[in-house]
Amino acid sequence: MTAARPWPLGIEGIAYGGDYNPEQWPREVRLEDIALMREAGVALLSVGIFSWAALEPREGEYEFEWLDEVLDLLAEAGIRVALATATASPPPWLTHRHPELLPVTAEGTVLSPGGRQAYAVSSPVFRDYAVRMTRVMAERYAEHPALALWHVDNELGCHVPHDFSDHAAAAFRRWLERRYGSIEALNEAWGTAFWSQRYSDFAQILPPRAAPTYPNPTQQLDFARYSSDELLAHYRALREVLAEVTPHVPATTNFMLSSATKWMDYFSWAEDVDVVANDHYLIAADPRGQIELAFAADLSRGVAGGDPWILMEHSTSAVNWQSRNRAKGPGEMLRNSLSHVARGADGIMFFQWRQSRAGAEKFHSAMVPHAGTESEVWRGTVALGRALEALAPVRGSRVLNRVALVMDYPSWWASELDSHPTQALRYSEEMLRWYTALWDLGVGVDVVGVGADLTGYELVIAPTLYSVSEAQAAGVAEAARAGAQVVITFFSGIVDENDQVHLGGYPGAFRGLLGVRSEEFHPLLEGEVHHLDDGTAADLWSERTHLEGAEAVRRWADGPLHGLPAVTRNPVGEGAAWYVAARPSAEGLEALVAEIVAAAGVEPAVAGLHRDVEAVRRFAEDGTTYLFVLNHSERDQVVQVSGEELLRGTVADGALTVHAGAVAVIRER
Repeated sequence: MTAARPWPLGIEGIAYGGDYNPEQWPREVRLEDIALMREAGVALLSVGIFSWAALEPREGEYEFEWLDEVLDLLAEAGIRVALATATASPPPWLTHRHPELLPVTAEGTVLSPGGRQAYAVSSPVFRDYAVRMTRVMAERYAEHPALALWHVDNELGCHVPHDFSDHAAAAFRRWLERRYGSIEALNEAWGTAFWSQRYSDFAQILPPRAAPTYPNPTQQLDFARYSSDELLAHYRALREVLAEVTPHVPATTNFMLSSATKWMDYFSWAEDVDVVANDHYLIAADPRGQIELAFAADLSRGVAGGDPWILMEHSTSAVNWQSRNRAKGPGEMLRNSLSHVARGADGIMFFQWRQSRAGAEKFHSAMVPHAGTESEVWRGTVALGRALEALAPVRGSRVLNRVALVMDYPSWWASELDSHPTQALRYSEEMLRWYTALWDLGVGVDVVGVGADLTGYELVIAPTLYSVSEAQAAGVAEAARAGAQVVITFFSGIVDENDQVHLGGYPGAFRGLLGVRSEEFHPLLEGEVHHLDDGTAADLWSERTHLEGAEAVRRWADGPLHGLPAVTRNPVGEGAAWYVAARPSAEGLEALVAEIVAAAGVEPAVAGLHRDVEAVRRFAEDGTTYLFVLNHSERDQVVQVSGEELLRGTVADGALTVHAGAVAVIRER
């Protein structure tokens, strides 16, 4: 196995902590915080994320004494700090003096200050102020003993992933000139012969602002690429200052890797952080939210290239920003946290340490809730600290799976553009449907980028990989030739990187691999359902598919495509390529995935588990394996294991009892 990069934090065991906002509290509360942090086992805190207005209340006038004292107290307590650049939101004096730095929507609405992130990331004025503030922070705290990590800005793009201001228009044009080199190349890539859109100069190009009808699709796709790159450029500008002043201190920024965050291509950001850090929150309305949580954790590890990573934010209980904010049940905070640890997180942190008394997030849960230490949340905070202490030997081990789920942000963006066969398709839903089917079979998954090395995987699944270059398609095909079972689903391989159709029939770039040709899409209307010949149902999608070397695995049993292939399999090299030209029901998909998993020879981590019990392994370089068993059911479960328990559970004669809602971790023999 490939050795992991050195863990950059200098913290033994699993780092535990959260966002700490001492500027919200008087000194006596801060002193109490130190004692409580020691009790809970806190080792790492993010500090100063939204402190710009407190640190620089007027331009050029700084008040650092309170932060100096806080960092000194934390250092004395042995607690390390991920110190923020304090640039996540400009202070009121800055937006008042320079309203031109405010972001603008596609409709031309200027977004006012009063919330957070009220800045256009492409604004030179804001960039200058943010760089200056970052330098001030770096020079003041470069050698502070508490400093373990730089936390650059915060959740970049969370509220304003796309800015349509004049600053953005100028930056977008510069980005396009670098990408295409000439206006002729841009016209060719964008297909501007359509609708009289041909440009004669880059100066004529604007962001895809509100228009009379559909904007040019490649313009929209390139603007999404530009916006992700511009946010990354902002991170890099601040990171360069930190690298200059504090080359000995690692840096990161908190990603938002989940099925809900669409607009940042985090696979392209990964090389710019010293450790991948992620924020994740459960969807309260999802009764099986643990599956999306696991997907996000596997995606975080995929972006990290398999290396350990940090969960920088999640919640102890309810959040404040969903329509109905459910509090977590008994043991749920521990299960959520350890599901991330099971999937490679070597740091577990929350937003936030102490629940705010005022402001927009005062009803967002915290490690120390409004109710104080006489509360279930606080007892859970302390219990989690004890559990992570017991799991210290796990740090540095890695997760190894034989199944890869291929994810691609540009395909996400492009597949959901307007003027498509259906507007009901949601890329992340398709990813989660396949992930859920694998989860229910107990099969571990690596979520990887489209350009990842697929060597060694026995099963590769690429749902709705709509936009692919010839080189990317060849990489997927090579996995099949090397022996993998490769699965491609509907609306894949349709266009190239410029959103231009691969001609000759669908699925375009994958036709040769799959041995099929579809001549026309037949999207299903809302509520319309057709059936397959295995008795299961399908909705959303169908297409007129013909065999060109492949065999039919499922056929349409009714509807206008009756008798035509719906699922096919094509032998390729040492492996095979499957095409799923339908969207089977959950039951039909699970049966199909079970068939494909069996063909790949992939086994679950532990056989015979209840569908609400997950088992995940981490592998250490010395050959030790750690088995995490998480019981999301309401009944005790018995699992056959071999080893000694690190956390909870009772092993007797090879049988481990995992109580309802509990987690057990076994050091296996």
